[in-house]
Amino acid sequence: MTTDDRIIAIIAEQAMLEPGDVTLDASLADLGIDSLGLVECIFAIEEGFDITVPFNANDPTASDFDISSVGAIIAAVKQLQTDQAG
Repeated sequence: MTTDDRIIAIIAEQAMLEPGDVTLDASLADLGIDSLGLVECIFAIEEGFDITVPFNANDPTASDFDISSVGAIIAAVKQLQTDQAG
């Protein structure tokens, strides 16, 4: 399973959707994921990829982690993997 597929599967599970229903341009809000669901997605991504996501649940807009769309989340995770592999 590719990184993209794994992230889509995490988001789909949180949204209670099939992975095929999750598009790259969809926002988490479009998929019905609320702020608590967002935090759960972040935790699942951190655990699944063994990375630390720079995300402030109290102020998501202050984060360097782009959560504007599924595609942006995938790109941000890939960048974190590269950065944290050191």
